[in-house]
Amino acid sequence: QVQLRESGGGLVQAGGSLRLSCAASGRTFSSYAMGWFRQAPGKEREFVAGIRGSNVRIYASTYHSDSVKGRFTISRDNAKNTVYLQMTSLKPEDTAVYYCAGGPDSLRPVWAREYDYWGQGTQVTVSS
Repeated sequence: QVQLRESGGGLVQAGGSLRLSCAASGRTFSSYAMGWFRQAPGKEREFVAGIRGSNVRIYASTYHSDSVKGRFTISRDNAKNTVYLQMTSLKPEDTAVYYCAGGPDSLRPVWAREYDYWGQGTQVTVSS
């Protein structure tokens, strides 16, 4: 069983930056693919970014949605059992609850249903 806990959300002005963190329990964190999703009021949950497990790779492949590419960066620190989402040039349309998710390394990163573990979410609000 893996437990995920997000932190780092808050209120920021447009153009600002935030870094979200997701701390994971469990000794096999490095083998899991991890992802960030977000859900705005009245909208479906959408993929933001994903990163492969890195216990057998020197470099873990990353994926970012077109809406955040060039502004957001996902990374992981296996020594700290933590995955990050660095968000820059934030826009009001980035306002949402952001969720961290984890699952088997074979998953397709954009598909929420393939992740086994989810955090409770952290609110990000971007004011104009």
